[in-house]
Amino acid sequence: MMASSYNAKEEDGHHSGSSTHGGTGAPKNKKPDNTAFKQQRLPAWQPILTAGTVLPAFFVIGLMFIPIGIGLYVTSNNIKEYEVDYTGVEPNSPCYDCANNFTWNSTTPCVCTVTFTLTQPFESNVYMYYGLSNFYQNHRRYVKSRDDSQLNGVQSSLTNPSKECEPYRTNPETKQPIAPCGAIANSLFNDTLELYYSQPDGNTSKVTLVKTGIAWYTDKHVKFRNPGNDKDNLTERFKGTAKPVNWLKPVYELDPSDSENNGFINEDFIVWMRTAALPTFRKLYRIIQKKPDSTPTLASGKYVLKITYNYPVRSFDGRKRMILSTISWMGGKNPFLGIAYITVGSICFFLGVVLLIIHHKYDTRSNSADIPN
Repeated sequence: MMASSYNAKEEDGHHSGSSTHGGTGAPKNKKPDNTAFKQQRLPAWQPILTAGTVLPAFFVIGLMFIPIGIGLYVTSNNIKEYEVDYTGVEPNSPCYDCANNFTWNSTTPCVCTVTFTLTQPFESNVYMYYGLSNFYQNHRRYVKSRDDSQLNGVQSSLTNPSKECEPYRTNPETKQPIAPCGAIANSLFNDTLELYYSQPDGNTSKVTLVKTGIAWYTDKHVKFRNPGNDKDNLTERFKGTAKPVNWLKPVYELDPSDSENNGFINEDFIVWMRTAALPTFRKLYRIIQKKPDSTPTLASGKYVLKITYNYPVRSFDGRKRMILSTISWMGGKNPFLGIAYITVGSICFFLGVVLLIIHHKYDTRSNSADIPN
């Protein structure tokens, strides 16, 4: 390739050193500067796809993805999970009366019990979740309806919440600022779930549910903080504020027995404030810790789930459920990732075989053909 000098002005009919006779009235040159970037002369590399590069790539991807997918799928299937729907829509449901009679304006909680049987024991730590369906936490107005400064304990935001919290910014009757403000906090899930094990001898024992350690560390210790001085009484620190409209009790009474789990740093509240991306979701509620001996965490047998029904869902055709699940190194039960890996690997391997047959057939034909001089 021969190198040649280039002058942008010469292409326009202007030679170096020549004078312009048009004076200031001459049209301005709009041609881009003579640089490698603006003239698109930068070094470039374009892969040349040949059978020698494409076929091995297809086979390598297939041979890698299929075993990984099988491992993920088997791991997911080994996770034990049990789900109990207690919405109470069906007339024969134990929670049918609660679902029909309880509203946000009810002051007396409704209690119902659901009996179920575990056919297999649950080993290791067992995680209890509550699940909601047809609840759109991803709505734009809903997601924005919060005041992160208030949740971080800023005193000025406690008494003067952000306007993003409207219409849950101030109490409509007392005009006091709501703490915590916003639609997310106002719709806090507040059902109470208790689990009992029916022993073979007929006695019933309560299963211990751990309510701490369910929130993200950064949420618990960075994003959420109570206002004021830690030495002051929590009731005094929230003085002059009102509880959210749909709450049965103020924020400083979420867990009076544990000062490290009360107010804005209550872990049930923190978990709820992390909004879900899809309308059907689950959130961690409690942890059933593994027993020190070799006995299962949850033995197989009959269990009773006692529900204090405080959260109505029939107004938006929602459903509520309780989920018991173990976890693995890849998290909870989700076969999608394994199926996806197996599908992609199988497609790549199949395409590799097809392209190999086509290449072998036509490559042989071209080599055996007579080429005239």
